[in-house]
This record gives sequence, C-alpha cells and structure tokens, in this order.
Amino acid sequence: MKTTILSFALFIAATFNLNAGISGIQGPQGNISYKVTLPDGFNPETDSCPVVILMHGIFSSKDYNPMPAIARGLAKAGIASIRFDFNGHGKSEGKLQEMTVEKEIADAMAVYQYVKTLPYVSKIGFLGHSQGGVIASMTAGRLAAQGLEEPARMVLLAPGAVIKEACQAGTFFNARFDPANPPEYIKCWGFKKLGYEYLTTTQLLDIYGTASAYKGPVLILHGTKDTIVPMWCSERYKDIYGEKANLSVVDGENHTINRRRGEVVRQVVDFFKAL
Repeated sequence: MKTTILSFALFIAATFNLNAGISGIQGPQGNISYKVTLPDGFNPETDSCPVVILMHGIFSSKDYNPMPAIARGLAKAGIASIRFDFNGHGKSEGKLQEMTVEKEIADAMAVYQYVKTLPYVSKIGFLGHSQGGVIASMTAGRLAAQGLEEPARMVLLAPGAVIKEACQAGTFFNARFDPANPPEYIKCWGFKKLGYEYLTTTQLLDIYGTASAYKGPVLILHGTKDTIVPMWCSERYKDIYGEKANLSVVDGENHTINRRRGEVVRQVVDFFKAL
C-alpha cells in the first residue's frame, strides 16, 4: 500500500511552503498534520479515484485506530483517504486547551478545500468518529446551507453529540465543573485540558440543526457496548436524516472500535464503494 504525506515529486510545490518549512493546510491554530493513503498501484498523474476525509475523535489522532485501519480498507477497495490531526491533537499545531468545535470545523473545511484542489479526486466522502462525527456532520451541513458542493457520502461512527449535554451538565468524562461558571480549564483523567471556551461554546451548539442541512446518503454505526457515547445520539441523527440514512447497530462493539473492527471497516468500505 502506498501511504505518504503526499507524493513528494508531484505535490511539494502545492502543499509545502519551502521558505517557511510548513504544510500548506492551515487551521485556526496553525499547521494541520495529515496523511494521504492511495490505493496500490495508483498513479496520481494519470488515474482518478474518490477520496474520503477521515476525522478522529477528541483526545485521539489520525494515527490511532480506527483511522489507519479504515484507510487501509478503503485503499484495498480503490478509494484514497486523507486523515488529519485536529488542532491541539497529534502532530498538528495548537493547544488542546484552546480547541473548540468551531475551530475543528474550520480545520475540516480547510482540509476539504485542499482535497478539492487535488487533480486525481473524482468524488469526496466524509467520515467522523465520536466528536469527529459531530465535526463531519456539521461541516457537511454548513457546506449544504451555504450552497457549496457537499460530500457525496458520509459515515458517522458513534457520533458524539452528547458533548453538548455533557458540558451543560458540568460533567465531561471524569471531570466535574460548574457549567454556569466554568474554570479556565478542566482536566480529563488528570492531564487532558479542555478550556473555558470549549466548555461554554459547546453548551450552545446547534449540532443536529446544522447537520440536518446535508442531503446526501449517510451511514451511522454504533456499538451496543459503547459506554462513552449513548445510542440516542445516533438515533437522533437517523431521525434528522430520515430515509437517506441507515443506522447500523454493531453488536458487542465498543466506542474505540476494537472488538469488531473488521466488521465496521467492511461496512464503511462497502458504503463508500458507491462513490
């Protein structure tokens, strides 16, 4: 499999600023680190294929499963992908404490606009896991509401819309706070800092209202053993999307997609084969 930041020979001028030494994809907090996975034998000078943009969850990264596993599965089916670290995560610039949903949407928009410039891209799909599912759905909804080209298909893996209710309740993972008067930051598990802006703005998000503007086909997957994101999040997404969406409940799967990962990847790949 051919996995690379991008084909150096073809895309160095477009994707890197040689004087500054930084990537050409920029978000609100700076450089966005990303990886492109191309199908085996794919020639970006002469071939074309769909590309799926993969969006990880909070406290995760592009290099944590299920993203690499999904990228490999897509490549085997002749579909390229680009996975990236949101600001304050992985190798992207910025501080986690300064991350917000709106800033992550801006990251996703920047990556989407970049992918649209690649000459070999035939169609674009979105996939988001957990908070990345919220970002994928809201970004798709924003594009649709603005009359811009939408992703052709979208997958939501255990979409974490519960972040709004968690911040409203003053309970985020194992951290507790006053939602009416949040501190400068909270620490989840004692070391992951979420800042005041995230804690306040997330309470006001219109997640489902924004997402509902998207009109393309949607596959929603949610495991029965998910103890992080409740099933009602996916059920509500199914309600807002109606007949164009399918909710697939994966028996025994957990939130990190490590019990029945092969089954999840298979469903994702089968769905995107229609791109």
